[in-house]
Amino acid sequence: MRKVFVIGIGAGDPDHLTVQAIKALNEVDVFFVVDKGDEKAELAAVRKEICRRYATAKPYRIVEVDDPARDRTDPAYGDAVRSWHDARTEQYAELIEHEIDDGKCGAFLAWGDPSLYDSILRILCELASRSTPVFEYEVVPGISSVQVLAAKHRIPLNEIAGSVAITTGRRLASSGLPEDFDHVVVMLDGNCAFTTVTDDVDIYWGAYLGTDDEILVSGRLRDVQSDIQRRRQRARDAKGWIMDTYVLRRRRLP
Repeated sequence: MRKVFVIGIGAGDPDHLTVQAIKALNEVDVFFVVDKGDEKAELAAVRKEICRRYATAKPYRIVEVDDPARDRTDPAYGDAVRSWHDARTEQYAELIEHEIDDGKCGAFLAWGDPSLYDSILRILCELASRSTPVFEYEVVPGISSVQVLAAKHRIPLNEIAGSVAITTGRRLASSGLPEDFDHVVVMLDGNCAFTTVTDDVDIYWGAYLGTDDEILVSGRLRDVQSDIQRRRQRARDAKGWIMDTYVLRRRRLP
């Protein structure tokens, strides 16, 4: 029986790996590293460094694969993403069948935690329902960018007995700030959706969390949003990519 690990590797700092993740790394015979192009080569390099640093129990291979192209111009966002995931599903089926020998172990290293806005668990669930390839899989949780962001800003994510919403920039821009939540975590915001928020809120923003390039900004949204936009654009222009996350917190009445 083949085995596949999905290992959460944190938000960018190799020191954020859990003991459980390190133990799993040392069971792996082949690591699958998805290549997302030259602009994001740094992300692949971090994965390789994690393997070099922690996977020391036995020899292993690294198999690099090109990420299937995604149509970012399609106005039907959901359909475009599903097509992209379908292509990934077929690609990963080939990898599991042809790159992992029977009785051996492969692994996908998931940025942050695999449960948050990552397609790998949906893909493996779909593949496991098929008759071939036959494999079992195990998920190792990781430290998410949400956890790192809260720690860096030294804030809790909820008020006493309060709730927390996790959403995307796309949904924030289309639906606004959820009414029943005092704290809203926003991920996957490629267009600074916080600029559409008219509520009086504080923002706790971070980019490249856990890396040497980390940027943190906090304050009243109306006062700091222009600064965040400038810093974000400057960093993206310099590196060619950006990953950022933020928390919006309703301001308390005096």
